[in-house]
Amino acid sequence: MLLDLFTPTVQHALDIVGIFVFAISGALLAVRKNFDVFGIAVLAEVTALGGGLFRDLVIGAVPPAAFTDLGYFITPLFAALLVFFLHPEVERTQLAVNVFDAAGLGLFCVTGTTKAYDYGLGLTASAALGLMTAVGGGVLRDIIANEVPSLVRWDRDLYAVPAIVGATMVALCIHYEQLTGLTTSIAILTAFTLRLLAMRYHWRAPRAWNRRSTAVEADAEETP
Repeated sequence: MLLDLFTPTVQHALDIVGIFVFAISGALLAVRKNFDVFGIAVLAEVTALGGGLFRDLVIGAVPPAAFTDLGYFITPLFAALLVFFLHPEVERTQLAVNVFDAAGLGLFCVTGTTKAYDYGLGLTASAALGLMTAVGGGVLRDIIANEVPSLVRWDRDLYAVPAIVGATMVALCIHYEQLTGLTTSIAILTAFTLRLLAMRYHWRAPRAWNRRSTAVEADAEETP
């Protein structure tokens, strides 16, 4: 099994860390949107678990891990509670949250790809599900919060591209039978680093060639 590259304990710990930081980002958006405590909890849960739920349902890994491991379900609630009471302090550590979010992105795009392949999907489909594992929760978060998903906004730093790169690296390693603990770690680190660089230098995907539309999003200058 590809997922045996890490011990179950290490894998579980990495998953919990990724879930926690994704939940923090969802809860913070809920606070900015003036949601009540229930809304904060819902957005934290959806952001943290949405991508993994989608992946598990597609590959037939049911019931999904989010419903069989209490830690997966409780962790976002703990993050929501933390943000509910300490959101000004959490906002001040936004840089740290962004760094951990980038780490979660790198981790989930890789583990999502390997899990999909373990369940019999082809390399391309596995990489696509790796991407969805990493970004799916954020898309659901933005939809619930009535925002255009950051994933498709031109005025947001690259998010999907680092995940695509990480997932593709894993798929290529599987194809050439070179997937080891080292190459897996390199894929995670590559996606993580690309996301950090995108945030640091505001790298963005190009828009349509010779684009003539004058439409501008009202909140284009919003801080991500």
